[in-house]
Amino acid sequence: MRDERAYAVVVAFFATGLYLALLVAAFGLIALATDSDPIDDPAAGPLLGPIMVIAASLMLLVFLIVLGVRVPGDRQRISPGVALGVGVACYAVFIAAGGIAGAFAHPDDPFHYILFAFSQLLRWPAITVGLAAFLITLLYELVLVGRFRQRGRPRWPWERDEDE
Repeated sequence: MRDERAYAVVVAFFATGLYLALLVAAFGLIALATDSDPIDDPAAGPLLGPIMVIAASLMLLVFLIVLGVRVPGDRQRISPGVALGVGVACYAVFIAAGGIAGAFAHPDDPFHYILFAFSQLLRWPAITVGLAAFLITLLYELVLVGRFRQRGRPRWPWERDEDE
């Protein structure tokens, strides 16, 4: 049981790294396609975008670790509903982190960043954060289900026992 948890945590960290790479690539492609910056508010500063992405990534990491550690290996399932919930949570954290971080950075005008957060609701970068989290969660569940059903490490055909 302990080995299953360690495996799930390691895979969760790798999945979060993949999530970050997907977001960087997607934001670059979105910026090229729309000819706009992912964070188009000039008063936001250079750190607001990375803070928003880090907050969403940490939310995804926490959810993945909880999914992998709490559910025993033989009960792991692919659940699109759970993946959708994780995607919505990452989307909401991405937007909320932008509003909160902007308000703390500029305490003289916090209302501006509340409006900034609401303006992010229907922008492609925010939607991409949620969709990527949904996709990564599904892939994470698929990896866990495949590993735990296999029972052990992968084996070459010549390594298998004759009794199987």
